[in-house]
Amino acid sequence: MSPITTRPFAFLTEADANPPARAGRFSTAHGEVLTPAFMPVGTQGTVKGITPAQLREIAPQVVLGNTYHLGLRPGDALVARLGGLHRFMGWDGPILTDSGGFQVFSLASLRRMSEEGATFQSHLDGSPQFLSPERSLEIQRNLGADICMALDECPPGRLERRRLEESMDRTTRWLARSRAVPLQPHQGLFAINQGGTHLDLRRRHLDEALTLDAHTPFQGFAVGGLSVGEPKEAMNAVLAEFVQELPADRPRYLMGVGTPEDLLFGIEQGVDLFDCVLPSREARHGRILTSRGKLNLKNARHRETDLPLDPACGCYTCRTFSRAYLHHLFRCGELLGFTLNTIHNLSYTVGLTRAARQALLENRFPAFAEVVRAGWMTEEP
Repeated sequence: MSPITTRPFAFLTEADANPPARAGRFSTAHGEVLTPAFMPVGTQGTVKGITPAQLREIAPQVVLGNTYHLGLRPGDALVARLGGLHRFMGWDGPILTDSGGFQVFSLASLRRMSEEGATFQSHLDGSPQFLSPERSLEIQRNLGADICMALDECPPGRLERRRLEESMDRTTRWLARSRAVPLQPHQGLFAINQGGTHLDLRRRHLDEALTLDAHTPFQGFAVGGLSVGEPKEAMNAVLAEFVQELPADRPRYLMGVGTPEDLLFGIEQGVDLFDCVLPSREARHGRILTSRGKLNLKNARHRETDLPLDPACGCYTCRTFSRAYLHHLFRCGELLGFTLNTIHNLSYTVGLTRAARQALLENRFPAFAEVVRAGWMTEEP
């Protein structure tokens, strides 16, 4: 176990008896972060469909905000004038803001990449916009997030190697420029590793980041550019070989990955932090995550079922409502149904990483993972 420290962002390993899986913690100005942890996505300053009070009951370690979206609307300068994103969205826990790189990647038909940054059309009104490494961090500085992400160029999963190398090299140059942007005293900067499914490129890019890190340390390292179109087997092969090569004394963050299966596999490889819109998006479509696999609320067989979504779950939704009621809400298109489903899916996902952490602390993680996977193999509950 590492020595206890109160230095902000210093990562303390609390359990590593089943390497490379580990449990840890680090501190921020808005609270301590216990890992492994799943971070719900609050793209526009809200986790879609639920209130901050409901989110606090779920008790995630960190919530995400989106640099691209909040920079466009309502604007980072306005958020800063109103006291920062924590006050603006009514959340007093740690916040991570992404760099905007993935959103720019998703606007392929509306953007143009250059050495200076990305020029694109706003998805709101078509107005011309520009995002550079400096502008990305200026937005994040104004938002006041605890964890800021350096802008990267996020390439598609099947990009041919030569173009992938060019993109990766540009991300390295942008990373160096990001280092020069002053942040608020409480803010930390995470570097994003790219390289697709090529281990040699991943390692080269990490070496380049560590060269910059030797001068001014990053507060964490993220793995980006996965789950963007490559086969799942290729993504898992990269994670199995590469995650443990990231610095052990900093948080390791796998970006945009959030199925229960992927969370468990990532934890086994030494990932500390995850984020994904999947739990809340699936909830809005009536697809429920449970300890016995996925449940589809659309199915007529739930119409008269007087059972909770997951008998093993203690969330507000499962304590209070039957599948029959939730099926009824979904069939009627009632907004309450979206809220209750989201409360459950996020409770399950956050709870899965919390339970994995407890299993790591108690040195029973392999048995825990086996039981969880066996539950998913049963028929739809």
